[in-house]
Amino acid sequence: MNAAARVKVRIRCRHCGEKFVLRGRQDKERVETGFKQCLCNNQLDFDIEME
Repeated sequence: MNAAARVKVRIRCRHCGEKFVLRGRQDKERVETGFKQCLCNNQLDFDIEME
């Protein structure tokens, strides 16, 4: 059984400033939220915080 912890993730776009709060699953050092891109089509430049 895979014991992935649920975490709250805050993502802020560095291009337009849009903020997203998502829940994700953390496996060791990687967090998967399903987030792909911002509304402004930015796919790479984000500030990411985990709680």
